[in-house]
Amino acid sequence: MGEIEQRPTPGSRLGAPENSGISTLERGQKPPPTPSGKLVSIKIQMLDDTQEAFEVPQRAPGKVLLDAVCSHLNLVEGDYFGLEFPDHKKITVWLDLLKPIVKQIRRPKHVVVRFVVKFFPPDHTQLQEELTRYLFALQVKQDLAQGRLTCNDTSAALLISHIVQSEIGDFDETLDREHLAKNKYIPQQDALEDKIVEFHHNHIGQTPAESDFQLLEIARRLEMYGIRLHPAKDREGTKINLAVANTGILVFQGFTKINAFNWAKVRKLSFKRKRFLIKLRPDANSAYQDTLEFLMASRDFCKSFWKICVEHHAFFRLFEEPKPKPKPVLFSRGSSFRFSGRTQKQVLDYVKEGGHKKVQFERKHSKIHSIRSLASQPTELNSEAPDQSQQSTSLTFGEGAESPGTQSCQQGKEPKLPPGEPGPHPSPTPRRSPAGNKPADGAASAPPEEEEEVVKDRTQQSKPQPPQPSTGSLTGSPHLSELSVNSQGGAAPAHVTLSPNLSPDTKQASPLISPLLNDQACPRTDDEDEGRRKRFPTDKAYFIAKEVSTTERTYLKDLEVITSWFQSTVSKEDSMPEALKSLIFPNFEPLHKFHTSFLKEIEQRLALWEGRSNAQIRGDYQRIGDVMLKNVQGMKHLAAHLWKHGEALEALENGIKSSRRLENFCRDFELQKVCYLPLNTFLLRPLHRLMHYKQVLERLCKHYPPSHHDFRDCRAALAEITEMVAQLHGTMIKMENFQKLHELKKDLIGIDNLVVPGREFIRLGSLSKLSGKGLQQRMFFLFNDVLLYTSRGLTASNQFKVHGQLPLYGMTIEESEDEWGVPHCLTLRGQRQSIIVAASSRSEMEKWVEDIQMAIDLAEKSSGPAPELLASSPPDNKSPDEATSADQESEDDLSASRTSLERQAPHRGNTMVHVCWHRNTSVSMVDFSIAVENQLSGNLLRKFKNSNGWQKLWVVFTNFCLFFYKSHQDNHPLASLPLLGYSLTIPSESENIHKDHVFKLHFKSHVYYFRAESEYTFERWMEVIRSATSSSSRAPVLSHKESLVY
Repeated sequence: MGEIEQRPTPGSRLGAPENSGISTLERGQKPPPTPSGKLVSIKIQMLDDTQEAFEVPQRAPGKVLLDAVCSHLNLVEGDYFGLEFPDHKKITVWLDLLKPIVKQIRRPKHVVVRFVVKFFPPDHTQLQEELTRYLFALQVKQDLAQGRLTCNDTSAALLISHIVQSEIGDFDETLDREHLAKNKYIPQQDALEDKIVEFHHNHIGQTPAESDFQLLEIARRLEMYGIRLHPAKDREGTKINLAVANTGILVFQGFTKINAFNWAKVRKLSFKRKRFLIKLRPDANSAYQDTLEFLMASRDFCKSFWKICVEHHAFFRLFEEPKPKPKPVLFSRGSSFRFSGRTQKQVLDYVKEGGHKKVQFERKHSKIHSIRSLASQPTELNSEAPDQSQQSTSLTFGEGAESPGTQSCQQGKEPKLPPGEPGPHPSPTPRRSPAGNKPADGAASAPPEEEEEVVKDRTQQSKPQPPQPSTGSLTGSPHLSELSVNSQGGAAPAHVTLSPNLSPDTKQASPLISPLLNDQACPRTDDEDEGRRKRFPTDKAYFIAKEVSTTERTYLKDLEVITSWFQSTVSKEDSMPEALKSLIFPNFEPLHKFHTSFLKEIEQRLALWEGRSNAQIRGDYQRIGDVMLKNVQGMKHLAAHLWKHGEALEALENGIKSSRRLENFCRDFELQKVCYLPLNTFLLRPLHRLMHYKQVLERLCKHYPPSHHDFRDCRAALAEITEMVAQLHGTMIKMENFQKLHELKKDLIGIDNLVVPGREFIRLGSLSKLSGKGLQQRMFFLFNDVLLYTSRGLTASNQFKVHGQLPLYGMTIEESEDEWGVPHCLTLRGQRQSIIVAASSRSEMEKWVEDIQMAIDLAEKSSGPAPELLASSPPDNKSPDEATSADQESEDDLSASRTSLERQAPHRGNTMVHVCWHRNTSVSMVDFSIAVENQLSGNLLRKFKNSNGWQKLWVVFTNFCLFFYKSHQDNHPLASLPLLGYSLTIPSESENIHKDHVFKLHFKSHVYYFRAESEYTFERWMEVIRSATSSSSRAPVLSHKESLVY
């Protein structure tokens, strides 16, 4: 037999993997064999009203057909969608994914199955793919036309205006009215035409993708969003409608919601003939009976609604697909129906972890040809849909087929062209290109892995640096662990609402096209340049000495933040008391002067060592111990200034506490680009630097044999610096805790007395708290006397709102996975209240258990219960089964904060608290102390996954973060990359990185390659970055640094 020619599928033309789709299998797991045999053709009506024909084995389960549709569309998040059809009794039902198709669709030739949205998430920003959002927008458009999505005239006009913008582009009144005359989006559209045109005028410059996003933003706030009404009667015989949503079961009278039963209140759902029964959990405060009964039209109607409820509960509430019940031996009782497919949590995790191949979907205007070239293309289809035209798709499985996604699609006789190529009937009229009809910001030029970096400066690098930094603001972004900000650091324009994966085309430049993130903007080091590089000495001692030089440069820049930038700003405004000025600046200026001289001396020695001077022939300059010894002895004369730094930190924080003017002044200074870390961190830099000198000298002494001519000087310098560190160590530990408490205070609201004598910070991180609305993300802060939990609400400063506190005195902690059915679950039982929390992983849970238990033990040894911590917010004493108003409010705030940048006031959005929130992880005080010791600076070459060349950058690692500069002379970083949650590995052979000294940073779909200049620097970067990407366990850390025991 001859080979059958394989025509490209719509998915392959868009770059999707062969078996992409909605497979619910874990990686490496094979699906059950699909039955072969007679094929049956089934017509599927898509959301754009086109029809496709799919041929599947008639005995195949329903999931095979849904997988085929999703694969045809290149749809990754297909679990939100379903297939519905009228059964033999004309009742619209969902296709059961586990039952054979032939048993559900009796006469497939006469039935049209509709592909529609089945599960509507509470927040459309949970939809990660732009294609998914486009299909949801089509569903909203369809619901409007069919009268399902009811709303007032203003909302309807606003919704339609966004639809018009997505279809024909920017406002043109004549074209608008002509388009509205030919397209009816709502039954009573004529009366709203003027309003629609007025609203459309406000959307100029808005891309189709952004229009979809805004459409969903408005629609999700409507009461009837995603609602499918099912007629019923209550016990009194009153006609009502039942509906199911992500939150629970809703009761409507007409189109007005009159009641809601949250999933947390529902104990059991059942049906008996025509009666639908809801069994509630006992509640003394509730006026409802234990069991509610509703009468539906027939048993089939009742069972259909019951199935929908079971599926919604499983999809939105469960962590994973429920396991099938064991078959009864003798007889069955009740229905064996269960939810099949991934839960919402599994879908979110799968997409976030990058388990699929990223398919670039470029959203274009849908009907831009329908008016401008009506004569030649009277039936123009939605051009942005990934090939949803009429065709016959044959889905066949051989004996060796691995999955339903492995399909052979036989196209119709008229070949389809890839997106972007002219079709068989080109329009004679040139296509209008509105301002909004552009690719999303940087989507075409920036690879997806670049999205992770926090852009802090996008000024043109060709311009000279100003003498003083311009005050910019840095806002946090909702990009799931991925903190991008706009160009000036300020809020976005009022008409723009950004989604996590959407970069709308606005008048300002995109964060993804900064000089740093674009390959063209940075100097490249090509392969042919390697031959021209100068050869450095190969001795390890040389690279250790060079590390002293590179880190000293960064240290001097940090000192200049205080001695130059902060002092200059203070002198212009009369905000700081003279006593405070005299305590800070006179104790930093001598240090800056000394270390400027020290750096010059080190660089001179390195120049001699490298042979850049003829002086090496007059003496042995391949050593660094003598320089270190001389300057360490000089530092001892500056010890009096070092002792004052702790006092200066306390005085500054007390001044901020007592003076609102000074507080605002310091906050504004922190928003300047040069202040890339919290201001109080710079006050502790001199103490931290002593530890770095000690580490360097320890490495030199370990490297040199005792007979080496540099060993004696290095050992003497190590003895001197060790003595200084020992004297200041207690002060440093105390000041680090003091600084951390004040830093956390800025990120929290609803708390008055966080910083009190004796309180010590232990751990902060993200946990899920079980409440009336299910598991909700909360930020927890553990101290040695109390545990706080907060939510990230929509506040003026993007802070975390404290919801409650649990004193540790008398608290018990126990694992409760079996009791609640939630993985990595803990029950914290205090003397007055208990809460149930869940960690993101087993290792995270173990860290929390270890630290909380240690804190409980310390609290028990103290004198007694800690005083009330919350002065303005009462503790949350509600049980998990009760839906608290605070949780309800905060969840709304949370969703809003993730979708709207323009409402956020200037605030540091990349603090460690925000990074932990986005990355769903935690850090401890021990981790912070280790991070202080692991700081590094130097040149690295960086490469993105999809780029060809390497970019040379000056990189500073500190505070769990990589900061990128164009050169070491820059005053502020261009961008930053928080490393919590990242994996650090060495590239494999398959990645074709044929270079030495390369390491790889990987987080979900974000991949970066970095290249060091030598084996030593490669090992040092690996060492320090590993300290940020993987938290150490407490036991070995305490043995190394025993003074950190709380």
